[in-house]
Amino acid sequence: MVQELVGAIVALFCVALVYTGMAARVIKQYERGVLFRLGRVADDVRPPGFTLIIPFVDRLAKVNMQIVTLPIPAQEGITRDNVTVRVDAVVYFRVVDATSALVKVEDYKFAVSQMAQTSLRSIIGKSDLDDLLSNREKLNQGLELMIDSPAVGWGIQVDRVEIKDVSLPDTMKRSMARQAEADRERRARIINADAELQASKKLAEAAQQMSGTPAALQLRLLQTVMAVSAEKNSTLVLPIPVELLHFLERGNRGDAPADDARPERDREPRQKPDQSPTEIAPQEISPREFASNGDRAPGPDVNGAPAPDLEIGRQTLAPNPGGGPRPD
Repeated sequence: MVQELVGAIVALFCVALVYTGMAARVIKQYERGVLFRLGRVADDVRPPGFTLIIPFVDRLAKVNMQIVTLPIPAQEGITRDNVTVRVDAVVYFRVVDATSALVKVEDYKFAVSQMAQTSLRSIIGKSDLDDLLSNREKLNQGLELMIDSPAVGWGIQVDRVEIKDVSLPDTMKRSMARQAEADRERRARIINADAELQASKKLAEAAQQMSGTPAALQLRLLQTVMAVSAEKNSTLVLPIPVELLHFLERGNRGDAPADDARPERDREPRQKPDQSPTEIAPQEISPREFASNGDRAPGPDVNGAPAPDLEIGRQTLAPNPGGGPRPD
């Protein structure tokens, strides 16, 4: 009798041990447990920790509450400005209602993935190429809103959507490269022209400042020569400023006499206001002004004797005291 009692206690203990093993469940910190009793949601969501269920009656489903990173496969589409592109993105979402995520949708991860692909295609068709390349923040917000709207009813919250890469055809890449090069060249020319304009204004101010003191121009020239000679060049080109020539010309004009400085014999006869052209007598040329060597001939001697005849080339000219026309 005692042996039968001990055997029954041992059997009950084994059954209880097996039952406890089958009923015990452990829920992790980042999980929540949804209990289905005979196919229906029994109680509230089980919190993390140790919990028991009824074997063969209850079924405990664990739902991960962590943020899920779901990559969206690259989608090919045509933008609003008729450019074919391939765009891929990534979605960050998490489950906020474990019961809805299990009851209202069959596979919430697959559902979010398909919704993200469809929304990405729609965004590509509504956007321009420039928006896809430079204005991604606005597109990310629109894509997040399109995915989050149906996902709210599934107990899922979309935290963030990011467009990762935009693939362009090779021809479009070359066109954009030429456009960028042309734009940079345009900006370089504008900057260069602006610099030339500013430099011309400064040079004009410097020239106006130097015009009052011509010596400053000479000092500037000497500074330029010094700067060139510091390079140890074998050849030095020294320019003569035009202003310096004008300065020297003005100095020569100031030293010249006011009257005509030409010799008397080179001056042309002047006509008086009351004298007609026929009354102007030709200027007499003294024979002693000619000489065979180009110098002035000697005048009369001390006793007043006339000068000897002058020979110019092969012709002999006799003195003509009267000043009349010479006979041939």
